[in-house]
Amino acid sequence: MNILAYRSSGYEGELICVEVDLRRGIPGTEIVGLPDSAVREARERVRVAIRNSGYRFPTERVLVNLSPAGLKKGGAAFDLAVALGILCASGQVRSATQSVLVMGELGLSGAVRPVTGVISAVSVAAARGIRRVVVPRANFAEVGAAGVECEVIAAVDLAGVADAFSRSAYRSERTGVPAAPTAWCGDYADVKGRILEKRAVEVAAAGTHNLVLFGPPGTGKTMTARRLPGIFPRLKLEEAREVTRIHSTAGILAAGSGIVGTAPFRAPHHTSSLEGMIGGGKRLKPGEISLAHRGVLFLDEASEFSRNVIQALRQPLEDGLIVLARADSTAWYPAVFQLVLATNLCRCGNLGRGDCLCSRTELDAYWRKIGGAVLDRIDVRVAFGVEAPSEILTDGYETSAAIRDRVGNAVMIQDERYRNEPFSRNSRLPAALVGRYCAIGDRAAREYGIAAEKLRLSGRACLSVLKVARTIADLESSDGIIPDHVLEAVHHRRFGENGFLDAISTTARRRVASVACRG
Repeated sequence: MNILAYRSSGYEGELICVEVDLRRGIPGTEIVGLPDSAVREARERVRVAIRNSGYRFPTERVLVNLSPAGLKKGGAAFDLAVALGILCASGQVRSATQSVLVMGELGLSGAVRPVTGVISAVSVAAARGIRRVVVPRANFAEVGAAGVECEVIAAVDLAGVADAFSRSAYRSERTGVPAAPTAWCGDYADVKGRILEKRAVEVAAAGTHNLVLFGPPGTGKTMTARRLPGIFPRLKLEEAREVTRIHSTAGILAAGSGIVGTAPFRAPHHTSSLEGMIGGGKRLKPGEISLAHRGVLFLDEASEFSRNVIQALRQPLEDGLIVLARADSTAWYPAVFQLVLATNLCRCGNLGRGDCLCSRTELDAYWRKIGGAVLDRIDVRVAFGVEAPSEILTDGYETSAAIRDRVGNAVMIQDERYRNEPFSRNSRLPAALVGRYCAIGDRAAREYGIAAEKLRLSGRACLSVLKVARTIADLESSDGIIPDHVLEAVHHRRFGENGFLDAISTTARRRVASVACRG
């Protein structure tokens, strides 16, 4: 029988074989196989936990080998596997005939504490044909979320695990688990006025198009963006499992919670580091772009983020994944997310509504942080001006539920259209297939050509307009793309190509248009 543990390393990770040898010599315990400090300290935790659980710790010399020996091991999730290995080697617990995956951190009392990465571990083990797992009770729901057939021992303490292990008292787990609770994100009925702006957001949500909201402070950019999750349909089961798996690996999945059935919404602060955004660190953990997989990454005050952080988004936006390469290891995580930016027009915030206090140099630095390469990947651009007081005092605006119905219908149309493709949303449509799925008639082609020439659209931007037009057609349940769909798509794209501040006054625009073009 093999007792296996799990080493987290990106989306996949590796199984680690826990081997225990008892031999004559000076009593002591040694753990080999490139353990880090937390794994080496397991010697004392395991020794005390075994004694406090009513078992005898061997008086022989104990050698624990974590194989493959060439891979670095870290964290406290190896504790329970090491303890069971020692009990089996000393004959106090009957060894099973089948290989078993064991995860859990031990307290000194013998209590088994929750760990991260259970879904990934169970999925990797199932791929290797291992169907028996021992996990902390707090992580039991994650086994069901993995979507594989397996037999489980939900560990509360070491004594209970050892007894169940000897009796092979596993519980079958073949079904999913209830969805994890979702947070309230507000309703679009609370956003007064903003009819055109909310329409643009609806289009972006329906096709998961990248979106930028810009304008003076206090005009509702953040309020509008934070209500996006309320108009998304629920994730498909396979998507939900991907999201739950990443959140489990990152350790942000609440203990005992079920599968994450709603699109994630991540809103990191503008002081976030490069590793915090794309992933990395000592153990190559997922960053915000992976935590936003199948959901939204919202960068409020986008121009305040470090330029390196913003520019690092370019490749994941295209590829839908991030590869973290280091000198001694490489890991990858999925990163199919919708990027939403919100920014003022300048650092002082007065540009567009009063006397701007920023110098030309400051404006230049402010817009260069985002840069033209990132802006070119933004399909929908929304300008926010100062709303009239009469609009703010008016009630009866459309609710998020009504918008969600239209978005859900458009998503179903896309799911059916792309059922045989490796993607499911218009925004992920590759250039080679745009002609097939976004065909337009002669009149629409003329309008499209005039707009592309007038706005001096790049090749990527031209394809972006067609993808957005396809989404608008889906919102109207239209099989074909008509000229009105193209014109609306151009309307959503018009800001930024000849100066990103086209929406503000002529005087202010003359001052900064060249800055935006160079960005």
